[in-house]
Amino acid sequence: MAPTLHDVARLAGVSIKTVSNVVNGHPHVRPSTRAAVERAVAELGYTPNLTARNLRSGRTGAIALAVPDLSLSYFAELAGMVIARAEERGVVVLVEQTGGERERERELLRSPRLGLTDGLILSPLGLDATDLAARPGAYPTVLLGERVFDAAIDHVTMRNIDAAQAATSHLLASGRRRIAVLGAHEDDGEGAAGLRLQGHRAALAAAGVAFDPALVVATRFWDRSGGADAVRDLLARGVDVDAVFGLNDTLALGAIRALQEAGRRVPDDVAVVGFDDLDEARYSIPSLTTIDPGRRWIAQTAVDTLLGRVADSAPGGPRVLAADFTLRVRESAPGLPRR
Repeated sequence: MAPTLHDVARLAGVSIKTVSNVVNGHPHVRPSTRAAVERAVAELGYTPNLTARNLRSGRTGAIALAVPDLSLSYFAELAGMVIARAEERGVVVLVEQTGGERERERELLRSPRLGLTDGLILSPLGLDATDLAARPGAYPTVLLGERVFDAAIDHVTMRNIDAAQAATSHLLASGRRRIAVLGAHEDDGEGAAGLRLQGHRAALAAAGVAFDPALVVATRFWDRSGGADAVRDLLARGVDVDAVFGLNDTLALGAIRALQEAGRRVPDDVAVVGFDDLDEARYSIPSLTTIDPGRRWIAQTAVDTLLGRVADSAPGGPRVLAADFTLRVRESAPGLPRR
């Protein structure tokens, strides 16, 4: 006979309600009590009856995650982290791709598919504040990314300006002065590109280094080919460069390839820094110095915040939660002054 909540409660020496709170991921349980219940669950091999639980609660036990494009390493790795955290919390994740297109993001907010889930984690690129205001108000939603909306929605984000400033300051401290920035987008004041460019310019200003627009290269896509083509464009125009700041890691990795093809040594001739700390950044040759923007924290916090809203246990109104960042110094920009 399969073990029951009563069996777990008896073995752990707690009430059935406490066992239910632990199994359902409620946060307000003492760590020692939670550990005792989890040990009893493992010892007995107890498995919750999710169907019965969901019928009683009116919930599906699933959440939705919508990102622009899973072929981009950043979003693929982020989705994996969201799924891992959701599994820890006992829910499943339905993943949607929007292409970053406004109409597809708007359609998702109106889609009956959301009725299959208890809430949505959304990384928008095309939406504006009016689109978000028109969404079903009772449906729990957490935003990811850089775009800030005047909307009553929880937002989990990263410190783009401060992190980009740290990346550029690292290059300046090693004696670099001609720092190219790859991945700029026109009129992107509120997106990742605009915010990271602000941080770059703040670092230059703090060091007394003049900003040179010729060193900023726009790219249509934030991928390896975009980074490689941007470097080739700089070199073809004869722009003097002693460092490259890719506004994400894939741009920086493409830049390294193009520099090596052109006979430029990294980091001896040109140092390179990225942003995102993708897994592959540790294994490129040379390994990539980059900003870790706190993606794991972002993924876990987004899931926990959403489930708090689903359970109606999150205190207060909508919050903006920003992750801490870390500069990961590796071979492409070791930080030592050039001889």
